[in-house]
Amino acid sequence: MSPRPLSTQALCLAGLEPFVLDHTTLFVNVGERTNVTGSKAFARMVLAEQYDQALTVARQQIENGAQIIDINMDEAMLDSKSAMVRFLNLIASEPDIARIPIMIDSSKWEVIEAGLRCIQGKAIVNSISLKEGEAAFITQAKLIRRYGAATVVMAFDEQGQADTLARKQAICQRSYHLLVEKVGFPAEDIIFDPNIFAIATGIAEHNHYAVDFIDATRWIKENLPHAKVSGGVSNVSFSFRGNDQVREAMHTVFLYHAIAAGMDMGIVNAGQLGIYQTLDPVLRECVEDVVLDRRPDATDRLLDIAHEFKAGHTTRSETTLAWRTQAVAQRMTHALTHGITDFIIEDTEAIRQEVLARAGRTIEVIEGPLMDGMNVVGDLFAQGKMFLPQVMKSARVMKQAVAHLVPYIEAEKRDQAGADGLIKAQGKVVIATVKGDVHDIGKNIVTVVLQCNNFDVINMGVMVSCHDILAKAKAENADIIGLSGLITPSLEEMTYIATEMQRDAYFRLRNIPLLIGGATTSRVHTAVKIAPHYAGPVVYVPDASRSVSVVSSLLSEEGAAAYLLAHQRDYARIREQHANKKPQAMVSLAAARANKYVIDWAHYTPPKPRIMGRHALDNIDLATLVDYIDWTPFFQTWDLAGKFPAIFDDKVVGDAARKVYADGRAMLVHIIEERWLTAKGVFALWPANTVGDDDIEIYTDETRTQIALTWHQIRQQNMREPKLESGTRVPNRCLADYIAPKSTGIADYIGLFAVTAGIGCDQRAEQFEQAHDDYSSIMMKALADRLAEACAEYLHAQIRKEFWGYAADETLDCAALIREAYRGIRPAPGYPACPEHTVKAALFTQLDCTELGLELTESLAMTPAASVSGFYFSHPDSQYFTIGKIAPDQISDLAQRSGRTQTEVQRALASLLE
Repeated sequence: MSPRPLSTQALCLAGLEPFVLDHTTLFVNVGERTNVTGSKAFARMVLAEQYDQALTVARQQIENGAQIIDINMDEAMLDSKSAMVRFLNLIASEPDIARIPIMIDSSKWEVIEAGLRCIQGKAIVNSISLKEGEAAFITQAKLIRRYGAATVVMAFDEQGQADTLARKQAICQRSYHLLVEKVGFPAEDIIFDPNIFAIATGIAEHNHYAVDFIDATRWIKENLPHAKVSGGVSNVSFSFRGNDQVREAMHTVFLYHAIAAGMDMGIVNAGQLGIYQTLDPVLRECVEDVVLDRRPDATDRLLDIAHEFKAGHTTRSETTLAWRTQAVAQRMTHALTHGITDFIIEDTEAIRQEVLARAGRTIEVIEGPLMDGMNVVGDLFAQGKMFLPQVMKSARVMKQAVAHLVPYIEAEKRDQAGADGLIKAQGKVVIATVKGDVHDIGKNIVTVVLQCNNFDVINMGVMVSCHDILAKAKAENADIIGLSGLITPSLEEMTYIATEMQRDAYFRLRNIPLLIGGATTSRVHTAVKIAPHYAGPVVYVPDASRSVSVVSSLLSEEGAAAYLLAHQRDYARIREQHANKKPQAMVSLAAARANKYVIDWAHYTPPKPRIMGRHALDNIDLATLVDYIDWTPFFQTWDLAGKFPAIFDDKVVGDAARKVYADGRAMLVHIIEERWLTAKGVFALWPANTVGDDDIEIYTDETRTQIALTWHQIRQQNMREPKLESGTRVPNRCLADYIAPKSTGIADYIGLFAVTAGIGCDQRAEQFEQAHDDYSSIMMKALADRLAEACAEYLHAQIRKEFWGYAADETLDCAALIREAYRGIRPAPGYPACPEHTVKAALFTQLDCTELGLELTESLAMTPAASVSGFYFSHPDSQYFTIGKIAPDQISDLAQRSGRTQTEVQRALASLLE
């Protein structure tokens, strides 16, 4: 092997100790486990504020050979900026950690900058790129230079990630010249990441990805003096996730050739690296064929031998059928814990015959072996050794077994008058999605999980009124009521139900617990806004995995009193903290408007849509939508935390994620080929202008005389901080800022849209439920949701490239679309930038959504549930933001502008008020 190309200028980094990377330095390992997106364990520690344990993770990486540690705090439930600052400050007090350089890793510039302010030595920023254009790239580079850091530069520009050698070369060269010539950035402080992509995927275009990276590395060393090269090594072996020995070989072979080409450092799990010379010769040859793309059948040849190198490799018959030799009760437990339905009727009947042979009753099959097996499932779930998708499959096995037994149980009951014939449940729960809300996936999962743990659950479905919920609870003598909701109006309905339970002596005197769950709910909101309205227990349940412990604690004869006392103290503390919380610094509405986001309209001409007016799309091709799916929320549906596709490599949930993904892809084939779902869409591109400060008038035609609707906006009112680079305040944004004011005389435009992929979903899900297959029912709804979001993504792309046409040359892959790397935004009512739902009514009227089968409930939830609606903005400066809290003067102003009462506006925006 030839020596690595030399770099005559060293990269000098520092923690408490200097670290010099020059031609004498061997490959540098960057520790990857202090990254909340890459390590679920680390994420749990940070979310739980267990920073002492998080520091241990950092320390262990260093002990295991990491010379730099990569720190990332980008997690949806974290204040990433605060978490980064806190962790870096803690590291500063730990000399054994602080001695090595830090790589500050974030997709948010404010987090990177906050981290740089904490670093005493010389750090690395991970990363900057040209994806937002040269101006942003140069600004960030200047600030990094000002802070004295080095930077990783991704091979990523306005058109997306570089996936060919030519694109890698072009982007790296352009970035290098901008940094060195325009910014004055030291060349030795530039670390290029030319993108390591997965190979051996079965897609021919991917076969050359590793070679392209290696060749790009060699080219960078020859043409961009003193620059360094890095990359995320584990990406290359993604297609063999689950086979650690093959992955280790791929990493080893890849690095062997990449380091020889000049690769300086990489983010890599040192535990998945071997020694090139000691690899199995057959495996090494096949892997080298794949990595170097030496033969067209390289992937097939590696696949042929891969199973031989998988840990615990045995034949299929040995692994899948050995359990059939066990006793029938053990077989039943195995079937339940592994979700295998193939033999469940056969085994259930065999046990029933055993019971009858000793003059027992059929119910004993449920009370004995079935419940024993489900108890094992419950224990494994509670211990984190089983995950939600697996539990749902266990429930499917259980329900099919019970369905086989029910006719026999009913016959025995008729023959034995007065016989109980039913296993005694641990308690009875009435659960419902509240009035006006149609979302039920999470509620249905909770239902199944509780049923699996021997609770009697009456699931009332969706859009259930307060009167019906309370009446059902009385009729069923329910022990607990559970409420679910997704949209913000559901929060008000939950508060109303709590108030009605307090008014009704039946619930008040029995102290019947009220459970609260759903995407918009939270522990703080439950404690502060709902619990004070009902004297009985009001408990927030964050997800299905917590439901069993909460319900069990509430109904426990021995432990309920202690649980309730601790719960009451906890919620009292939350309310006290909320009451004592320092209010967010606010400005008047007039001051917020004076600090609006300013666009130089005199030097900007809004693009006119190529096609104006309303247009409907019928029967959108589902196969086309698959390429636009963002899979990460799919795993969240199943309580599996992690980003796609990295989740497959998670040591805790990776196996479960792979299996549920495989099931989802398999069902997706049926959905498409058998047309289980229908996707439709409608959009309108119309003239628009901002009037006043915060309202957008949308016109029916270019005369701009007839108003289709006026969209009344809300503006940020929190005190904004000065920008470091300019000293000017960050603007108080409003969506109206992105549309040209009417007073300018400039013709601007806006888009409206609504899409659904849920037509046919409820009927198919009902068929699965009738077949005792809740797993497939929930899978169906989860996939419909993903297809609806994909439909919104697909239509937006068509708008940008064709119908509006302002980005006709756009070429973005799915990953870039998910990152919102395109020009323009599509804010949806109910989301942070426009949190009020009421505009949906006018939007649906103008688009005539009923023609597509789309409707709104009284609380403005969309039906079918798998639907998306919103608006299109084209201005290149338009971006998403969060309104946050607003002050009373804006409530009054909005009421006056929209012709509503102040009470109506307060109710609609209750979540934004202190």
